[in-house]
Amino acid sequence: MPEPGLRERKKRRMYETVSEIAIRLFLEKGFDAVPVAEIAAAAEISKPTLFRYFPTKEDLVFHRIADHQDEAACVVRAHPGAPLDALRLHFLEGIERCDPITGLNDHPAVRAFYDLLYGTPALVARLYTHLERSEEALAEALGGDLGARLAAGQVVAVQRVLAQENWRRVRGGERVEDVQGEATVAAEEAFRALGAGFPHLAG
Repeated sequence: MPEPGLRERKKRRMYETVSEIAIRLFLEKGFDAVPVAEIAAAAEISKPTLFRYFPTKEDLVFHRIADHQDEAACVVRAHPGAPLDALRLHFLEGIERCDPITGLNDHPAVRAFYDLLYGTPALVARLYTHLERSEEALAEALGGDLGARLAAGQVVAVQRVLAQENWRRVRGGERVEDVQGEATVAAEEAFRALGAGFPHLAG
């Protein structure tokens, strides 16, 4: 795959810069308290330019986790074997390395970001759109038929519930290393149940 050109690299830097400026302001003042005009001024761009990059205010936050939207689909496409086995191993590897997407990360910056995400009604609502798109991408990778859509819905729901349970425990004061073992067992059990329901996708 060819390296992106200068124009594309500049565009990516703009996305990153504006998103990080917005998130910093949201963390300082609250999502609803920061107008888009203030973000544009802080990023030294016009409001129309900001909206060309980020059509909605919520997009400024979700840019940080945008790569995860197609993650499950990419895992399936990269592993031609049993899809559920590939997804299970990927999630378990995430738990092992304390990937924030699994809910097992207590770094202050990660905790602040997820407090913002889960503590803001507009962002919680937008999260479900993010998950729906993840589901659609995964369903397409699994074949695109009704069975694939049903399986994708279950996989995305399982990953969401596992991550939210891990996050609830970490946010409640439990140490990541104390939660990891039980989180691994829970993930194994959850994917085993998925395999029972969709045996043609399991090894």
